[in-house]
Amino acid sequence: MSPRLITGLVLGVLVVAAAPLEAQGTLRIAAYNVKHGLGLDSVIDLDRIADVLRPLEADVITLQEIDSGTERTDGVNQAARLGELLGMQAFFGDFMPYQGGEYGMAVLSRLPVAGVINHRLPDGDEPRTGLEVEVRVGPEGRRVSVVGIHFYRTPEERLAQADALSTLLDQREHPVVLAGDFNSRRGDRILRRLQANDWFVVDKDGPSETFPADDPVREIDFVMLRPVESFEVVEHRVIEEPVASDHVPLLIVLRIW
Repeated sequence: MSPRLITGLVLGVLVVAAAPLEAQGTLRIAAYNVKHGLGLDSVIDLDRIADVLRPLEADVITLQEIDSGTERTDGVNQAARLGELLGMQAFFGDFMPYQGGEYGMAVLSRLPVAGVINHRLPDGDEPRTGLEVEVRVGPEGRRVSVVGIHFYRTPEERLAQADALSTLLDQREHPVVLAGDFNSRRGDRILRRLQANDWFVVDKDGPSETFPADDPVREIDFVMLRPVESFEVVEHRVIEEPVASDHVPLLIVLRIW
């Protein structure tokens, strides 16, 4: 966006001053490991998950542990159902076949979507992917990729998955957000490796622990940004929710520059 110009006369001298640049848009992102809708009360309830997410008014939501057509969740396409409940486009990224259907994760968006890629990552104890959804933000339609992740299981597996995804996203010339369940703690070698590859780990406002939901003691869900200078963090916090899943959701609000 070009800076606006303001002109005027001061003591007979023509002054031309550039007004401050304005952000190209604001982006609200939520991330939530929903454990296929299974709450800590052992009840599967997607309506409850939607009730948790709706007040956040997110533009994009990354969801981890999503079923599509599996026996344990009565054959429901969970991504599509949550999209219907929240009035958002739904995109499912499968990890692997499971119980007659597929298991993976999803990204929901209420913004225009320019592309979707389900990046296959190195297999571990279970296959994993990174689900990238490129959205258009603000009146200028600024391109931003939001990538849902769920690294798993051993440190070695998670490190290989993090390295592979970071390399795949090196090709992006627009801003990228990673959001989801890293199954890793702040300061461990997985997060250090990502930081060495120019990913900025966003600090949370207030309590940072995300697991288990009924008494969070571990911070394993994060939002990361690259390049950091493309973003201004307005807020980033955990949402208290002790029953609907075994993780608590995250909300981050970003201005895009």
